[in-house]
Amino acid sequence: MTTMTGKRRFLGAAVLAVGMLGGCEPLDDGGGGTIGDVEFTRGFAFVREDDRNVYVVDDDGDANSPQRLTSVGGAYWPSVSRDGRGVVFVQRSGGATSLLTVPTTGGTPATLFRANDPACARGCANFRTPTFSPDGRSVVFVFSPANSSQTALARINTDGSGFQDLTPNNVIAYGAPSFVPNGSAVVAGAGSGLNQLDQLAYVPLNGGAITYSSLSAGVQFVENRVAVSPNGSQVAVDGRLSSGGTRVFVAPLSGSNVGGLQRVTSSGAGSEESWPSWTGNSQLGFLITSGGGDPAIYRANLGTGSVSLAVPSATEPSYGPI
Repeated sequence: MTTMTGKRRFLGAAVLAVGMLGGCEPLDDGGGGTIGDVEFTRGFAFVREDDRNVYVVDDDGDANSPQRLTSVGGAYWPSVSRDGRGVVFVQRSGGATSLLTVPTTGGTPATLFRANDPACARGCANFRTPTFSPDGRSVVFVFSPANSSQTALARINTDGSGFQDLTPNNVIAYGAPSFVPNGSAVVAGAGSGLNQLDQLAYVPLNGGAITYSSLSAGVQFVENRVAVSPNGSQVAVDGRLSSGGTRVFVAPLSGSNVGGLQRVTSSGAGSEESWPSWTGNSQLGFLITSGGGDPAIYRANLGTGSVSLAVPSATEPSYGPI
């Protein structure tokens, strides 16, 4: 892993500096791919924009030689299970979406849940951003009820049973969910639409009342993802600023309430930061896109301020196990 060098921009005492830039149905049309140089036990899952396949790379492996897990394209938003053995992702094909899983060792992807499954009474379509529960027994994801613009959250067991609509009476939209460590709730962006997620929602999985927290620090909307830290004490978001641009922020999480956001990175003019993913309680992985080039994953330590390139030519990262 190459440590980045160059001019550093500090925004405060806690701010980082960036100087440079089982039970599933098998998928009929195949999967699997090249084998990386190190067997995956802990690291990043991601997709590449040029082929839209799922890749993984172990922390001890060569980031320039990741393992490709799918081969047919159309893959979005992979998420690593907490035991590191599997990845769940969305497959887009012919305008339809499905939830699929694939082992991190490679193999044939399996279909977990299809759009318009009868178990979803409101009609489920346009799946997005699935994530495994901490115990690996279920997946929470975003869907559009009857193709509505007001996206909702749902849970499905990893054997394909037990569909649960988590926001059945929603009149607002919900974005990418992230589990709290004990698995009792998820935190997600919420607002009038996926491009206008101007709140942070704490959504209990037992049907309890949803708690909403306001954004702060000049953040107008959550761009893509809210991510809860492994110990549950913080959340990270990629915040779209009212002044323009997207940057990574963190905030304390106390019970169901999210505190004030603090900006933790600055990659300079013309760069965008997005898709935060915790790699430890004081370390984040996130994307930087600069000057229209390919996005790449960087790793940032909140304690020391060090930033390093983790994976080139990657997008929509997820890290695990943590």
